[in-house]
Amino acid sequence: MSSQRPPRFWSVVGRDLRRYGAGVSISSFMKQYLLAPGFKYTFWLRLTYHSRQKGLIWRPFHYLCRIILHRCGLRYGVSIPYNTCIGPGLYIGHAGGIVINCNVVIGQDCNVNHEVTIGAKYGGKTPGVPVIGDRVYLGPGCKVIGGIRLGNDVAVGANSVVVKSVPDSGVTAGVPAKVLSLKGSSEYVAHTQRDFEERISQAVKQVSLPSA
Repeated sequence: MSSQRPPRFWSVVGRDLRRYGAGVSISSFMKQYLLAPGFKYTFWLRLTYHSRQKGLIWRPFHYLCRIILHRCGLRYGVSIPYNTCIGPGLYIGHAGGIVINCNVVIGQDCNVNHEVTIGAKYGGKTPGVPVIGDRVYLGPGCKVIGGIRLGNDVAVGANSVVVKSVPDSGVTAGVPAKVLSLKGSSEYVAHTQRDFEERISQAVKQVSLPSA
């Protein structure tokens, strides 16, 4: 049985950086690190997790990273444990009031806005923590609670309270949230890996010579 290797650190950081729309380069990294609190927090989140996977010789550096991550969290109002399972391409549009349970699973190229809470439920019909798919948009102030699943390309409206699973491409809003349409999140989630691959594919087609 083959096992899939985890993505490399700089590959993940590059995917995160691309989500901010400035491309992947040293200059864009420095710009977003200095000007975008969401990216700065995400960088230290990734580095703290990556250093924890290393040997004991890296352990002092890991604890230093945890201290810096904690300070960033206090400064920017973000509480996402470093060991939370989050796919590449995380975009934190506006920091502040973000709380995510450490057992939550979040897919690739997701958007998290300010005042978002993703938390556990310990009783009732849906105990557990949410599992969130790829390219999910979490609007400002929304709450996602319990052992539910948000499918790929889901969009959650601002200030919604989601306590039931949402199918792929579902647009949900309200208190409690209800599925309003299946238009998906494409209008809200940009600069994804899928977008990048489509641009590469189109560029290859344009430069390809016609067959004789």
